[in-house]
Amino acid sequence: MKKNTIIYVIAVIAATGGLLFGFDTGVISGAIPFFQKDFGLDNSMVELVTSAGLVGAILGALFCGKITDILGRKVVILASAVIFTIGALWSGFAPSIEQLIIARLFLGIAIGVSSFAVPLYIAEISPANKRGSLVSMFQLMITIGVLASYLSDLMFADEGDMSCWRPMFYIGVVPALILLIGMAFMPESPRWLISRGRDEEGKSVLARIEGNEAMEDSYKTIKNELIKSEKDKSGIKELMKPWLRNAVIIGVGIMFFQQFVGINTVIYYSPKIFLMAGFDGAVSAIWAAVGVGVVNLLFTIVSVYFVDRLGRRKLYFTGLTGIFVSLLLLGICFTHFSYLGEMGKWLSIILVFVYVAFYAISIGPLGWLIISEVFPQKVRGLGSSLGSLSVWVFNTVVTFTFFKIVKAFTVEGTEIYLDGENLGNPAGAFWFYAIVALAAIIWGYFYVPETKGVTLEKIEEYWRKGGKPRHLR
Repeated sequence: MKKNTIIYVIAVIAATGGLLFGFDTGVISGAIPFFQKDFGLDNSMVELVTSAGLVGAILGALFCGKITDILGRKVVILASAVIFTIGALWSGFAPSIEQLIIARLFLGIAIGVSSFAVPLYIAEISPANKRGSLVSMFQLMITIGVLASYLSDLMFADEGDMSCWRPMFYIGVVPALILLIGMAFMPESPRWLISRGRDEEGKSVLARIEGNEAMEDSYKTIKNELIKSEKDKSGIKELMKPWLRNAVIIGVGIMFFQQFVGINTVIYYSPKIFLMAGFDGAVSAIWAAVGVGVVNLLFTIVSVYFVDRLGRRKLYFTGLTGIFVSLLLLGICFTHFSYLGEMGKWLSIILVFVYVAFYAISIGPLGWLIISEVFPQKVRGLGSSLGSLSVWVFNTVVTFTFFKIVKAFTVEGTEIYLDGENLGNPAGAFWFYAIVALAAIIWGYFYVPETKGVTLEKIEEYWRKGGKPRHLR
């Protein structure tokens, strides 16, 4: 098999972890209207069920960073596939709301682990000139997983059967088994192998993915950086050293903005949002959510194509500007929903699609890509874990507070009622997320590095010299 073919096969199979991530985070949105009625839950309890998976993801990201550096990237990804399989079966079987919460918590551990282990693994097996597009496959697979979850929800949705949410969860077993079987045949990260003294195995993998001539240069570069970092420790204290301060700020900061522009309120609660906008019935709202999944997928493909051509910074600023404008307009649309009538319903869905499109070409994939690039080999697993931990903490906060922010920021007289229930108005929440997007543009000017075509070892060397993120080329 040619080296270009091998690298793409490895990346696609590993990125199936992203598909599972997307499926298991997205499937909850279509299941909510049904298990909410099946168990008789209020919105606060729905937030608890949704947030349980996110708490699990926090635990997975928190405790597996060091383990990934010790046991290797491949072993940890395989373990996450096993957890995905068990979690999907448990979620579908859950006989009570307490069991569903625990099952989602357990499954969330796999989401947290795969969210940093998969991009890290792909970054370390990728040549520098292809790393952006290959790591972005992880985000592409997330969007495919989200879309697949919406289609699965649509396939099983039955407003005459409130238990139809169970097979929505069961279907997640299929991609979990694909990841488990596929990764069993994939090589370990060559950079991890060399860092553990298994040089010949590492060189063998490098030769397969880069060719014999390029392998020697890559091996020497990796080895030289490892020699420089021999005195460095691999614990959390190493991340706190001054020369890595920018890497930590980038890893945590980009994930803060990735989540606090509000994307997962749309991914998790899109059927609810579209019901607020005037769509009639849970099934029609899920159809609108499928549109979100399609837009997310198509524009992530655009990002994968351009990330190694235009670079990280151009995509970042283009996307954040579009996010800011679309959120402002979305807030205006919901503020005047009573005057806009039928037109407001369709205008709101168009603006949600525009918002998702700008997110999908920019900070969505760039967050996962950049945290896999900016940390040095010695602490790359721990650093990526920190970035992943940050995203799940921020994701949990955003998800758990969405309905509360909607109610708190609702202007009197603009309330939306559904089946006699006062749902508030999401306009204020969208404006809050727009302010965050504006802050992200300002922060990004100083802290988003241009890593296009730069080897991981050169990035590490740049930090050691005290370079500023915006000057990295």
